[in-house]
Amino acid sequence: MPESPEVEALGRFLDDHLAGRTVAGAHLVSVHALKTYDPPLGALAGRAFDGVGRHGKFLDLRAGELHLVVHLARAGWVRWSDRVPTAPPRPGKGPLALRVRLAEPPGAGFDVTEAGSQKHLAVYVVTDPREVPGIARLGPDPLSAAFTPASFAGALQGERRQIKGVLRDQSVLAGIGNAYSDEILHTARLSPFKPASGLCEEEVARLYEVIGATLTDAVERCRGLAPEELKAAKKSGLRVHGRTGEPCPVCGDTIREVSFSDSALQYCPTCQTGGKVLADRRLSRLLK
Repeated sequence: MPESPEVEALGRFLDDHLAGRTVAGAHLVSVHALKTYDPPLGALAGRAFDGVGRHGKFLDLRAGELHLVVHLARAGWVRWSDRVPTAPPRPGKGPLALRVRLAEPPGAGFDVTEAGSQKHLAVYVVTDPREVPGIARLGPDPLSAAFTPASFAGALQGERRQIKGVLRDQSVLAGIGNAYSDEILHTARLSPFKPASGLCEEEVARLYEVIGATLTDAVERCRGLAPEELKAAKKSGLRVHGRTGEPCPVCGDTIREVSFSDSALQYCPTCQTGGKVLADRRLSRLLK
């Protein structure tokens, strides 16, 4: 799933390639991806893009008073091409969800795609990004000035949920997903199952610093990369997420996994849980 560093890099790439260029046409392939109907998608035609921004994991492509907002969900991506087909794409079962073709340079444009059978990608055309429910609910972005030690400590007060879930809650912090929350907790030496309200003052301060450093490092790692290079760059920078069974790069212990119905987390017992191996609920059910 693209998280804030990858969406930030995608936004910068698109900003460089789209600013000042006029939309020749926007063609929807996946009807379920479009979540708004007024203004219509066709209203983008003839308008020039004047910038690309980011709200958490949402891309915001500005075209005058209109905003083309895209949430890539788990398996969505943006693919740039110097020559997209001129004929409107036909609806089908493939990954293509949306195609935007530019008037200049002739033939250039980009596709928004989504792999897999579960379709959660979302596209909005709005006059104000805050009209998008997911954006309206966003908490402070850890890469912005709004993310301060005081605001972070305040968000954790009285929070009974496990810290892993709190970090992924977009209404608490915008832009962190499954992968970077694993990386952050490993670097901060915290169990993903520890209640957020149970963190001591020193742990809160350490976690705050690690969040900023982890995301900043990831953004720098992605700087200047083309969209097709970003997924590999993200994976290469992960130390524990997606590396079940491999040695921890800090202590050498085996990286473990806890599986859920639709996701999994990875952690190091030595670095994070005092050597305790957390129960894998899915495996436990199989052993009964």
